[in-house]
Amino acid sequence: MSNYQEKFIIGLGNPGKKYDNNRHNIGFLFLQEFAKNHSSSFVLKNKLKSNYAEFISEGVIYRLFMPTTYMNNSGEAIRAIIDWFKIDKDKLIIVVDDIDIPLGKIRVRKKGSSGGHNGLKSIINHLNSKEFLRIRIGIGSPPIIEKDKKYNTISHVLGNFSKSEKLILNKIFCQMIESLQKLNDHNENSIICELNSFNINDL
Repeated sequence: MSNYQEKFIIGLGNPGKKYDNNRHNIGFLFLQEFAKNHSSSFVLKNKLKSNYAEFISEGVIYRLFMPTTYMNNSGEAIRAIIDWFKIDKDKLIIVVDDIDIPLGKIRVRKKGSSGGHNGLKSIINHLNSKEFLRIRIGIGSPPIIEKDKKYNTISHVLGNFSKSEKLILNKIFCQMIESLQKLNDHNENSIICELNSFNINDL
């Protein structure tokens, strides 16, 4: 197995049927699509605190993780994954939702703060580092509730994607799968640029 390149991709979300189609679960939705494309399915791995799928494509082992810890404790699963596979944090690719990015946009960074995202906050705490690759997929801002002028953030992120939003997601996921399959140690920066400049209207 050692001559295979490995890619560790962790999508963040909340486990359980009622969260399946939530905006907050975009990381899970992406991984499910990626696994489905390769006829792979997820199995619960308690030692990894995750549902786990793997497949081999063009000489690369893809290891996909959906933490079972709930979003706010995502760092526990990340720690378990790193310890079990004995890998460095720079091997990880974390996929999350972001309300500060419009739906249809992707933002990839190799380091940065949590931006108020509880899943990223937990990972930063458990790794004691802000340096790991994260792919943030825009879910758009929540509508403002006129009554108190506050953002209705919780019901937005825990709300479900509409049919039209799902069509946009499908296009984003296609691009992400294509880019992640091309990603290697030599082209990381160009792949990051490719994803950051993705424009749904160009399709």
